[in-house]
Amino acid sequence: MKTIKTFSVILLIFSLVLLIPSCAVNPVTGQRQLMFMSEEQEIALGAQYDPTVISTFGLYDNEELLNFITEKGNEMGKISHRPNLQYHFRILDSPVVNAFAVPGGYIYLTRGILAQFNNEAELMGVLGHEMGHVTARHTAQQQTRQQMGQIALAAGIIAVPEVAKFANKAAAAMQLLFLSFSRANEREADRLGVEYSSKIGYDAHKMADFFEVLNKMQMASNHEGVPTWMSTHPDPGQRNIAVNQKTEEWQAQLPAQSYAVNTNKYLEMINGIVYGENPRQGFVDNSMFYHPDLAFQFPIPKNWTLVNSPLQVQIVPEDQNAAIIFELAKEKDADAAAEKTISDLQLTLIDKNKININGLSAVATISQQATDDQTNEQAVKVMSYFIEKDARVYTFHGLCLIDKFNTYQAVFESTMKNFAKLTDTSKLTVQPDRIKVVSIRSASVSLKDAFEYYKVPEDKFDEMALLNNHELSDELKRGDMVKILGK
Repeated sequence: MKTIKTFSVILLIFSLVLLIPSCAVNPVTGQRQLMFMSEEQEIALGAQYDPTVISTFGLYDNEELLNFITEKGNEMGKISHRPNLQYHFRILDSPVVNAFAVPGGYIYLTRGILAQFNNEAELMGVLGHEMGHVTARHTAQQQTRQQMGQIALAAGIIAVPEVAKFANKAAAAMQLLFLSFSRANEREADRLGVEYSSKIGYDAHKMADFFEVLNKMQMASNHEGVPTWMSTHPDPGQRNIAVNQKTEEWQAQLPAQSYAVNTNKYLEMINGIVYGENPRQGFVDNSMFYHPDLAFQFPIPKNWTLVNSPLQVQIVPEDQNAAIIFELAKEKDADAAAEKTISDLQLTLIDKNKININGLSAVATISQQATDDQTNEQAVKVMSYFIEKDARVYTFHGLCLIDKFNTYQAVFESTMKNFAKLTDTSKLTVQPDRIKVVSIRSASVSLKDAFEYYKVPEDKFDEMALLNNHELSDELKRGDMVKILGK
């Protein structure tokens, strides 16, 4: 759990001003199109989204890499179809391989996708692709479509719709942020990515190479909560062929220009970047959830599944008929947090007590969904614990239908009552994997041999080969740089 918030915070994200439809000229095509927002509204919307995205995912601290992206991104923006737009670039602290943009020129790259790139040209191709979504107003069109119809949120890992409705309120923001583009939008963004990256001097053929890596990764992807690139950027068909063809066309139009790849320079920039899940933000070991950075722990019920998303922790039984939701309240006082939750979720309070949880002050409540008929078995009953620790309020919600509450009550309590301070040094000091870039010293060696020399675990060979966009049998020469894992 990297960032955990009350249900109410996310509900505010999309309380936007009413947007009045009008026709506007698309900056890329020059054609008029139906839009529900002006450029000024689009910029304001992006400014509204940005702090929410940052608080949801957190920013990854790598000043050198961010400065490079910002410098090149601004250079690209000046030759784009919207040169007067102020672009903003962010590195998000997420292991998922993705990049996205929101209206108004805000472009986000995860540390996961930056770790996957192998040269500057791949990065510039994807950056140009995301800028293309902005310049062609695809991001604004997404919001237009959102105004024209309701968005159905998937129940996810919770089977009972009434329970999923409560559990997924926090996930709603992320789902809306990651609306999938159409294939037509993707084709256009691919073309613009080639154009923009070529115009600032990068070899867009490498953009096609990276898309091939993403295709290989697609089947192996298993991230909960945050969509991967392929789920939000659907392949428009023959993507690699089209990108390579468009690259040839642009390079023919700019014959005097050389086209950079810059493999070693890029790998040097990402040397040390966190790779994969960061246990500092929460991990499970022997049915116990530990959070080293915030120094707490709590047990997971037997045979229940825990999903540690950026917004909240969800814990669900095999039958998927209930859920325990764990998150951080905005309030600094347990009693205030309890009152705010009851009000925001429109619950009817049944019982409320001040209690002590392993030396920590807390408030425990029992409430249920407010309905016209309080005996309605389809209403949700909620056990909540609001626990004060280190000037924060940690919140548990045990959710199920009223007629199932007696079945789950003891399980809810077993997790909530065993929330405690984390004092185990071995858990407090756990560190994430990081990318370590090494230089090949032999005249000729296979990637497999290099992995063996640097003691890469054999079960990581295939993953690391894909990370380097190589086959294990590929021959490397002296001076070639390779990504392996370190601490």
